[in-house]
Amino acid sequence: MENKTVLVTGGTDGIGKETALQLARMGARVLVHGRDKEKGVQAMDDINRETCNEKVGLYYADFSSLADVKRMAEDIKREHTELHVLVNNAGNFFGDRLLSSDGVEMTLAVNHLAPFLLTILLLDLLKVSTPSRIVNVASSSHKLIKSVDLENLQGESNYDGFTAYSLSKLGNVLFTQSLADKLNGTSVTANVLHPGVVNTRLLRKSYHLDGMSVEEGARTSVYLASSPAVEGISGKYYKNMQEHPASDLSQDQDLQDAFWKLSKELVNHFLD
Repeated sequence: MENKTVLVTGGTDGIGKETALQLARMGARVLVHGRDKEKGVQAMDDINRETCNEKVGLYYADFSSLADVKRMAEDIKREHTELHVLVNNAGNFFGDRLLSSDGVEMTLAVNHLAPFLLTILLLDLLKVSTPSRIVNVASSSHKLIKSVDLENLQGESNYDGFTAYSLSKLGNVLFTQSLADKLNGTSVTANVLHPGVVNTRLLRKSYHLDGMSVEEGARTSVYLASSPAVEGISGKYYKNMQEHPASDLSQDQDLQDAFWKLSKELVNHFLD
C-alpha cells in the first residue's frame, strides 16, 4: 500500500480506526474522517504512534448533513490529486425516528445517503487513480429485510430502529451492486462486506451485546482495500475475507434501480 492514498470514513473509533491503523501500518497515506475533532486528533496521534506513519490526514464532517459531506469531498479533491481506496465505514444506529438537517430520516441519511453522495463526489478522483477500489461496510442484517416499501422508506408511517438500520445496510448492498455495474470497464471496483458482530460502540448502543475484537472486525475491510487477490473483482459481498451470497432481495435489478433513483433525488441538490 506504499504510495496509495486511502480515505476511511468513521475512522476515529471502532472498526474504522482499526482499518485506518492497519492500512497505515502497510505504508498507505491514510485520510481519516471523523465527526468529533477531539477524537479525530486522538485517533491520528494513536495511528502515528503505533505505525510510525506520519502520512495521516484528518477530515471532519457530520454525516447527518449532506452539505457537510459535500464540503469534505471538496476539501479532499482540492488537497489530493489521487485517491486509490475509499472505505465507506461510518454508520450509526438510532432507536427513535429523528430527522437530519436535510429533513431525511437519520439512519438512512447517515448510513446510506452520506456514503452514496461522498462516493459520487469522489468518483472522478478515484477514476484518475486507477486501479482503485470502493469498499462499503454493510451488515448481514441486510438479509432481515424481506421486502421494501418505497412509500415507507424513511419510516414515515411505521418506524423501528432495528428495521431502519437493516434497511440502510440493504441500501449499502444495493448501492454497491448498482455502482459496480455503472463502473464496469473503468478499473474502479466496488465491493461490500459484513465485518462480523464486532465489539463496537454501535453494537453496544443498538443490540446491547459484546462481539469480536475490532482487530478481527477490520480484517475484511483491510483485505478488500489492499489484497491483490481481489484486484479487478467488483460487485461482490464478503465476510471473513471470503465471497458470500448477499440476500436474494439485494439482487433484484428493479429494486437496485429504484433505490438508486430515490437516493439520487435526495442528494441531487448537492451534485451541482
